[in-house]
Amino acid sequence: MSWTANYEFKRLVKRLILNYFAGSIVAVLGVGGVLILTTLHLNPEDLGIICGILGGSLVLMLIADSIAFRVQIRPIRKALLASHPTEDMLVKGYHRALHLPALAVLRVMGPHWLSFLIPGLVSSSILVRRGILHLPLAYVWLASLGTLIVACMHAVIEFFLTSRSIEPTLLTIRRRGEHMYGASVLLRGQVVVPLAFKFAMSAVVFGALPLLLFGLANAVRLTHVGFGSSTYWTWAGGILALGSLFSAFGGYLLASDVQRPIRRLESLMRRVERGDFSLRADDTYMDEFSDLIQGFNLMLNGLAHRDAMNRQLIDSYFATLAAALDARDPYTAGHSQRVARYAEAIGRKVNLSPQTVRELRQSALLHDIGKIGIRDEILLKEGKLTDEEFAIIKQHPVIGEKIIRQIQPDDAMRPLLPGIRSHHERYDGKGYPDGLAGEDIPLFGRILAVADAFDAMTSDRPYRAGMPVERAIQVLREGRGTQWDPHFVDAFIDVYQEVYIPDEAKSAAREAAASTSQ
Repeated sequence: MSWTANYEFKRLVKRLILNYFAGSIVAVLGVGGVLILTTLHLNPEDLGIICGILGGSLVLMLIADSIAFRVQIRPIRKALLASHPTEDMLVKGYHRALHLPALAVLRVMGPHWLSFLIPGLVSSSILVRRGILHLPLAYVWLASLGTLIVACMHAVIEFFLTSRSIEPTLLTIRRRGEHMYGASVLLRGQVVVPLAFKFAMSAVVFGALPLLLFGLANAVRLTHVGFGSSTYWTWAGGILALGSLFSAFGGYLLASDVQRPIRRLESLMRRVERGDFSLRADDTYMDEFSDLIQGFNLMLNGLAHRDAMNRQLIDSYFATLAAALDARDPYTAGHSQRVARYAEAIGRKVNLSPQTVRELRQSALLHDIGKIGIRDEILLKEGKLTDEEFAIIKQHPVIGEKIIRQIQPDDAMRPLLPGIRSHHERYDGKGYPDGLAGEDIPLFGRILAVADAFDAMTSDRPYRAGMPVERAIQVLREGRGTQWDPHFVDAFIDVYQEVYIPDEAKSAAREAAASTSQ
């Protein structure tokens, strides 16, 4: 890994230097050189002086540029070349690499341009005033404006070249962080330069600035033949300003066209991150974004299918555990499933979220899983339990919590634990295992206590018959605020009368009709 990081740093430096000289050749020597040689009519002596000034300014520019470059790249050097970089070093190196294109613009527009402009401007002005350089002084100031335009063009070229060069560096720092510190190093991208600004800047630099250079060259030529520069700039300034505004507006429209599908996908991805796989992106595009939207929707189809399979597998897993527990005692067969059904009905009645209702159902299916750890002679005893035996039975919520804690991943099981442990707590604080009271009892525990008690009262046991539903509901009413949370008792009674009693009446009617037909 260290060899790869060292190689990547050398590759990055080499690529950035090549980018710098490529941008300089295109912008400075290409555009600037052509502008000077084709616009000005210089005698050999003046041309030699100008070349000397440019050469000296170039040396100063390279010195200032190299110093700024070393400062800008220092955090990346530490992140890639240190044998054991800290997490902070990796984060700073990653963020510096992200900002490197923008910093390249600042370097070109700062040390690069100023170290070239100031010495050249000062020395040219002095030589013109002393009569050594035979040029109008206005040309020197026009040349200063020309260097600003060329520097802007160079900066934009440097920005895009650097943006492409840093991609392998970002990947190398990210992989180094994962290798050394795992997932603890959060190296994520960020919006350093918004698309709207990037397109507007590019449109102005590539669209309007060449026009401005043309205007400068024309101003020099027209001044040379005796046409007043003030008259020219009165006309040309308005045209150039209008062209610049049009270029910026065109860049804004192009950026908006690109940003719209990106923002839409970003919004959808946030919802996908929260587990919503039912959404789909509308394909209303006529460019490459159409392929991207189709790929995104295909990805969502796959995620939704896999999520549905995972949910089905998990539900089957919980149902199998509940059935295995119920199989130990034929008199409690189906108990966990019924408690889960009642608890789910209560959760929906009190408007719990779908995810919470799902977790409540899972907790209900496993609420008695701790009885696996109770000996058969106690669990299946038909007569009355002794105090010692009942004390052992009372441990099943704690045993169940310990069992479920062993299932991985633990964060998926964590929401189920409170219901498993506290479904025998009483609202008045006289329950077990912790003696909690009121709303100190977890939400799932208070709901499961009602569902569990109702099914226990209405189910047959070896030592007693189940009581009628009406009597069980009356017992729940009498225990409101003492044994059970009154809010959930009322919710259960309401939903039972709305759903279960009509279903039972229909079943009774069907049985009566069947017996009559026979």
